[in-house]
Amino acid sequence: MTLVQLRHFLSLAQTGSFARSAAAMHLTQPALSRSIRALEDELGQRLFDRVGRVSELTGYGRQALEQARELVLSADDLRAGARRAGAGEEGVLRIGLGSGPGAMLMTPLLLKMAQERPRVQLAVTRANTGLLVQALRDRALDALVVDARSLRPAPDLHAQMAHEMSGALMVRRGHPLARTRAGIGFDAVLRYPVAATPLSDDVARTLVERYGPRAHPDLCVTLRCDEIQSLVDVARHSDAVLLAIRAAAPDLVELKMDPPLAATARFGLVTLRRRTAPPALDVVRALMDELLVDKRPVPARARKGRA
Repeated sequence: MTLVQLRHFLSLAQTGSFARSAAAMHLTQPALSRSIRALEDELGQRLFDRVGRVSELTGYGRQALEQARELVLSADDLRAGARRAGAGEEGVLRIGLGSGPGAMLMTPLLLKMAQERPRVQLAVTRANTGLLVQALRDRALDALVVDARSLRPAPDLHAQMAHEMSGALMVRRGHPLARTRAGIGFDAVLRYPVAATPLSDDVARTLVERYGPRAHPDLCVTLRCDEIQSLVDVARHSDAVLLAIRAAAPDLVELKMDPPLAATARFGLVTLRRRTAPPALDVVRALMDELLVDKRPVPARARKGRA
């Protein structure tokens, strides 16, 4: 039994005429007749009584008609759903975001899906890189956006679309360090709480090279959590110094360090090799290209001029 045979059955049931159904389905009458006969042979029941030129449903034919219609409609729905999923308009997308990418991408991603892909089921997980990689390997996530420098290379992981963003030490406007015009030494920073998410070994190495052993995150960071937005809020309302990507807190003041910090994060899209990615992942790729870029903060005077 095939869907083609069921479609032939439905057409003949509607028209009652082999000639009209064959013409409508672009078949010859003998071909349609063979298809109906093969279906009847498989079912072991006649579907039609031939009364002259009219084909009428038998009792069993009337019984089978609704089931055949449901099967064909279900197949059509399945095909349509596959087309929508292939276009990224339907399906499931489970994405893991590290702290930095999460601050930049989560709200825009949720908004984009709500506005443009309302039939896609989106689930966002925020955690550190180690936990996210394990969830990816457990097939609980489809892809990650994390700092690629905190990612341990492995043959089953595929990292792509690296976006490099500058890091900075930042404080609220009016902070005592924000009033310093000369270059600021790291000893001055250590007079205040230092807030940061878990940092990669590369960033830790850069801090130590620039400012000495006391600048290692294990020693200097006093406020640490995976949610960078919470740390940004702390820096806005206290004298804490935030160490993070510059774009995560454009309203904070970047400290002019001596020597300059010159540290960066490199965010990448990570998937499992040999695994088909959900089509809706194209939205994440587009947002990475749009948002994971360094943008110079607008000076206070310029903002006042616009008001």
